[in-house]
Amino acid sequence: MKRGEKRSSKSSVAAGSKPSGTVRIISGRFRGRKLSVLDVQGLRPTTDKNKEMLFSWLIPYILDAVCLDAFAGSGGLGFEALSRYGKSCTFIELNKNAAKKLADNIQLLDLSSQQAQIIQGNTLDTLNNLNQPYDLIFLDPPFNQDLIPQTIERITENALLSVDGVIYIECEGQGGSYSAPENWQLIKEKRSPQILARVYQRTN
Repeated sequence: MKRGEKRSSKSSVAAGSKPSGTVRIISGRFRGRKLSVLDVQGLRPTTDKNKEMLFSWLIPYILDAVCLDAFAGSGGLGFEALSRYGKSCTFIELNKNAAKKLADNIQLLDLSSQQAQIIQGNTLDTLNNLNQPYDLIFLDPPFNQDLIPQTIERITENALLSVDGVIYIECEGQGGSYSAPENWQLIKEKRSPQILARVYQRTN
C-alpha cells in the first residue's frame, strides 16, 4: 500500500508541488514503467515485495476485471491491475493535485477513457453515485481515520462489489475492528506490526 500516498487524499498540497519520487509497475504490459508521485509529506511508494505479495493473491481475478481504486493516492494499485490486463479502473481521489497527477500518468501510459477514469472528490460521497458493480476493489484509506466501516457500508448498500468479485482491504496493523458482510468470504490475510491486509470474495 501506499501509506503516504493515501494520505495525499487528505493532505494539503501546495501549489506548484513537484514530483519527488516514483512508483514502479512490477509486472504486465507496463512492467518497469515508473510513474511520478507528488512531493507530499509522508508519501512513500509501496515496496515491490508488498506488491508482489498482493498481486500473487489476485492473479485469478485480474484478467478483464472492472476495477475500483477507492482511495487512489498515486494510483499504484489500479495501474498495476491495468498493467496485468484488468479491463478498466476507476480512480477516486480527493486531492486535486494528486488527481491531476493521476491524469498525467494515464496519459503517459496511453490509456483510453474506457480503460481509466478519474473521479476527483470524496470517496464516501462518490460511492453513493456509482451505478455499476466492480469485479475488483482496492480499499486502502488513510490510516487512523476509521474510514473502512463507512466505506464497506457504502459498497454494500450500492451493490458495488459484483458476485464472485474480490475486495482488498488494508488498514493499520492494530486495526481490523471493522466487520465484513456475511457474504464476503475471507480468502487471504497477512498481518504485520504496520499493516493488516485482507482479501475477501463476495459469495452471493
